[in-house]
Amino acid sequence: MLDPKNLKPGQEQHEIFTSRIGRKTAKRIQYDYRNSEGELFSCVGKTLEGCQQLRKQWQVGKLA
Repeated sequence: MLDPKNLKPGQEQHEIFTSRIGRKTAKRIQYDYRNSEGELFSCVGKTLEGCQQLRKQWQVGKLA
């Protein structure tokens, strides 16, 4: 299990898990990233690349 408290600034971590709703199952990614100011970004997505794209949008939004 991920623990975002262990992330140092600039680090990311992710974990694959299976979500089940009724009979349907789906692979998901839990993703955490801590920026250089120590702020934490977390999300759940379908792919690692999708989560990283959301992180980039978050970072751009923080700069605007």
